[in-house]
Amino acid sequence: MDDSQEDQRLPHHREPKEFIPLEKLSELGIISWRLNPDNWEKDENLKKIREARGYTYMDICDVCPEKLPNYETKIKNFFEEHLHTDEEIRYCLEGSGYFDVRDENDKWIRVAVKKGGMIVLPAGMYHRFTLDSDNYIKAMRLFVGEPVWTPYNRPHDHLPARKEYLDKLVKTEGGNQAVEAH
Repeated sequence: MDDSQEDQRLPHHREPKEFIPLEKLSELGIISWRLNPDNWEKDENLKKIREARGYTYMDICDVCPEKLPNYETKIKNFFEEHLHTDEEIRYCLEGSGYFDVRDENDKWIRVAVKKGGMIVLPAGMYHRFTLDSDNYIKAMRLFVGEPVWTPYNRPHDHLPARKEYLDKLVKTEGGNQAVEAH
């Protein structure tokens, strides 16, 4: 993505536009699926992913000015560059938004998440989130065990999760433990 300071909700393409293949995201440890959000309660693929990856806790949140208390503050916090000590798992049931992630050269890559997209960001990866110009996403949040929402704003390079992420990035080229879902 470009380095513009314009509205964070815009696509921020470079000129000329530059698209990143899914394999590149996989190399960074990001896993993604396309699922059926209109039938998520009965979706066998979602069930299979949750069981295989140990996602035992789930909730759903609407992120928009009308439904999220303290919307402006929370959107600002989501967009602050941070990492987590656990994976960040989001499944877009409605709407859309962007996850910005850092590549191995510390450059931003903007990942569009739309209805039906499920994304897993590895523990220790610096990232941020914003809505797009539609200002709405309904997302399922998944966790292994009890939910932990603690963001560690950059810099937190001393955390074990960050060190482990960087070690995996250096040692592997892919190997993202994806679950086959059809």
